[in-house]
Amino acid sequence: MSGENGARPALSVCIFAWDEVETVASFVDEMLSTLRALGVTWEILLIDDGSTDGTSEKIDAKAAEDPAIRVVHHAENSGLGAVYRTGFDQARGDVVTFFPADAQFPASTVDILYPHTTTHDMVLGYLPARGDFVGKTLSAIERILYRALLGPLPRFQGIFMVKRRVLEEVPLVSRGRGWAIVMELLIRASRAGYRMKSLPTTLRPRTHGQSKVNNLRTIQANMKQLVALRRLIDRTS
Repeated sequence: MSGENGARPALSVCIFAWDEVETVASFVDEMLSTLRALGVTWEILLIDDGSTDGTSEKIDAKAAEDPAIRVVHHAENSGLGAVYRTGFDQARGDVVTFFPADAQFPASTVDILYPHTTTHDMVLGYLPARGDFVGKTLSAIERILYRALLGPLPRFQGIFMVKRRVLEEVPLVSRGRGWAIVMELLIRASRAGYRMKSLPTTLRPRTHGQSKVNNLRTIQANMKQLVALRRLIDRTS
């Protein structure tokens, strides 16, 4: 059941897309099916990160089908950091989560994570195994570097859910294209004692195009942001 009469929904699902015309509509339909069976109020926030391949038109058409679907268009491609900042600012639900429109993370991940938000402030998905050697190696490198830069953190990779009150109470200052803002949220919330739980999730093979985040260039960009984040947190903690 979608949120009605302007009331705050229980769950906001932010689906972000950059040139995902082949998958975005079908994934929104998959998410709609999952949410309609969830038994709580919900909304979908579609975030178009400057797409130029017809994705923008696809998500506008999906929003026209259901009043519980809203759309935010970025004027130009601004990266994951901008996507998360838009979602944190625009999502209205008591719990907020993010999914990429490439459909690699199944909508059923909601069923795995959401029930635990009744007892935890953040619920973090992680991938217990990767099938492809390159992706597995890059992910391992990232985890090692994260631990070296930021110290021990709850296990996390991919999808997370966070309560709205955490976003309201934890100051986030990271900028830039990468997902440093997510890591900042994780670090500050962990250090502040918010209740967290990590759960295994799954990742499906990508059916169209190539990953825009699982590559050495993106990891290098994320590492630069994390070095800056480490310095920032050390100054402001």
